[in-house]
Amino acid sequence: MAHPPATALRLTARRRRKLLAMADAPSCPQAIALRARTVLLAADGLANSAIAAHLGCSEPTVCRWLLRFARHGVPGLFDRPRSGRPERYGPSERLAVIAVATSLPPEGTARWTQALVAGHLAERGLALSRATVRRVLAETRVRPHKIRGWLNRADDDAFWSQAGAVCRLYLGIPADTLLVSIDEKTGIQARSRIRPAQPAGPGRDRRIEFEYKRHGTVSIVAAMDVATGQVVAERVERNDSAHFIRFLAMLDRSTDPALRLHLVMDNGSSHTSRATRAWIAAHPRFTVTHTPKHASWLNMIEQWFSALTRRVLRGGDFASRDDLDAKITAFTVRHNRTARPYRWRYDADAEHARYLARHPRHQAPAQDSLTKAA
Repeated sequence: MAHPPATALRLTARRRRKLLAMADAPSCPQAIALRARTVLLAADGLANSAIAAHLGCSEPTVCRWLLRFARHGVPGLFDRPRSGRPERYGPSERLAVIAVATSLPPEGTARWTQALVAGHLAERGLALSRATVRRVLAETRVRPHKIRGWLNRADDDAFWSQAGAVCRLYLGIPADTLLVSIDEKTGIQARSRIRPAQPAGPGRDRRIEFEYKRHGTVSIVAAMDVATGQVVAERVERNDSAHFIRFLAMLDRSTDPALRLHLVMDNGSSHTSRATRAWIAAHPRFTVTHTPKHASWLNMIEQWFSALTRRVLRGGDFASRDDLDAKITAFTVRHNRTARPYRWRYDADAEHARYLARHPRHQAPAQDSLTKAA
């Protein structure tokens, strides 16, 4: 049977990009990639026989997929749905799998696995293979091996009140006030790799040795000027009230006496101890606003800690604690040369209004609390 020569297909830019992605993607099945190349070659003006010779297939195969593409577009290059073998297990068996996977796991185990689910059902007279259990869980998107943490706040009203107070400070810094976000980062490990790291190259990521040597840990206390983004960081030997008060005294000495100092910090023990509270009471230019419990993301210095972790600590190589301290200091100096204030966009009052809309039962008490805070 003779096959007519292929006429050049006209592809839109969007279809060509889609076909090229299908032809080059490693995850695309080879049969689908071959069909995409067939269409691309036909669009370049090659005859059916030339396409068949180039791809190592027959001319009827080329004609079939070009015809399917002409009729159905890109979806025509995929196989049509097949009926397949009738399901061996019905809704009752599927429900049994889901019921087990969504129940508490047996005593002595932390979570369900496919083998555990299959074994549990077998003990109750329902013999299902692990493959069947896996298929049912995948189809219903039940993932008993996944764990997602959540936090139950004991007092939502107090959270929104404190969060609103912090956000109002960020969005409108009071006049004649140095607004300082302050916190500690403790237990930073000084580790050196057994062998030197290998730099990145074309098509190859930077590689670091898995094994390392420990040289102890370093803790720092850092404060950010919210208005400028500049940071001062200092190494501390212990995370206690004495070292924290010493850091506050340094801020007091180095700040213009005409300015008030307003601290934003969490409820850590060194921040709320009797000694710290007594020192702050004896220095009336200091005012404190605490972030809510379990809301470290409201403390702006955490943004700088995150940058420090990404750019220095993660994958870093430190020969000693002093070497780690020196590199943190160097990063701080570089940061301050081009520091800019972080653009704070989160508005706790607006978010609280959205929360009340989703949870009407909390509206009256929460509104009263927010009014008092304002």
